[in-house]
Amino acid sequence: MKTQTLIPLAAAAGLALGSGLASAQQQGVSKDEIRIGTIQDLSGPLAGFGKQARNGMQLAVDELNEQGSVQGRKLKLFVEDSGYDPKKAVLAAQKLVNQEKIFIMAGHIGTAQNMAAMPVQFEKNIVNFFPITAAREMYEPLNRLKYSFAATYYDQIRMALPKMIKDKGAKKVCTIYQDDEFGLEVQRGAEAGLKAAGMELAEKTSFKRGATDFSSQVAKMKAANCDLVVLGTIIRETIGTVGEARKTGFNPTFLGSSAAYTDLIHKLGGKPMDGVYATMTVQNPYTDEQSQPLRFWANKYKTKFNEDPTVFSVYGYMIVQSFVQAANKAGPNLTTDSFIKAMDSSTFEPDMFGSPKMTFSATKRLGNDQSRLSQIVDGKWKVVSDYLAP
Repeated sequence: MKTQTLIPLAAAAGLALGSGLASAQQQGVSKDEIRIGTIQDLSGPLAGFGKQARNGMQLAVDELNEQGSVQGRKLKLFVEDSGYDPKKAVLAAQKLVNQEKIFIMAGHIGTAQNMAAMPVQFEKNIVNFFPITAAREMYEPLNRLKYSFAATYYDQIRMALPKMIKDKGAKKVCTIYQDDEFGLEVQRGAEAGLKAAGMELAEKTSFKRGATDFSSQVAKMKAANCDLVVLGTIIRETIGTVGEARKTGFNPTFLGSSAAYTDLIHKLGGKPMDGVYATMTVQNPYTDEQSQPLRFWANKYKTKFNEDPTVFSVYGYMIVQSFVQAANKAGPNLTTDSFIKAMDSSTFEPDMFGSPKMTFSATKRLGNDQSRLSQIVDGKWKVVSDYLAP
């Protein structure tokens, strides 16, 4: 019996000693390495986005490691797959936080997925840095461990919709949205935009995440004679909704959020996608882009990954670049506290991708609240407005 009690006591003493050492050493930061974690959808409905974001992050990590380092430390990227499932996102976060011992979670994709994973990170004092979702919950309520870069879906639609109503002379506005936190944010933005325009929704309809048939939703909007439809949709739901509408001779103006701003819409959806509008911040980096730096970057990406880059490749790349700017500013003693202090006095200037200027403070954790409109014209996204500020 005595030996049985001695073993747990010895183990407890070892754990106490270990935790004392751990608190002296910042998790995820060693003399020569900084560990960055990211959770992407690599196998679910957003796998197209997730793989591109991961590639963009990897390109930035490789470039920065070749060019030198961050205060003498190389970057190491750890990637986990959520399959766009919040439950899997929790498991992925647990692995990254507890096994891989990451310093920071960067560019995690998906609203519901971030919401599920954040408590795992926050318990270990790990910052949720620039998640790839434009939901308000990424910076509200105020939390020292939250930083967001994307103008919210809510503000994007709230600002763009009155302009679209006026430009198109729209009389009846409908919404179709994914029945989750993402879709509801688009839906709320549409209601706020309509209120500002002195109008109300003519019809609203939703679908479950992962749905593939939108015929009943399109029929409902067609029956309501909608002439402008706000899309709380992502890739295949955008293509499915617009494609079904065109097939049935229903041709309203379609307005999506930045979640629908991807080259996959016109590449997979083809000619029927012409005319679709979406709000966006950074522009899709086509390899024949007019700007020489952007064209050079796009071709470098294509050489490395054997595919064209997309706006999600840009997000991934920009997120790592921004992290490094703040990590360098934090100085050689990189900790969660020193990183937060650096971020809270940081400004990020506009880049070659067309991003607006971003600023952060202890009370301002959304870097930018502006977006602009783009439209698919002859199978390519074309920017059609300046930034719309709230």
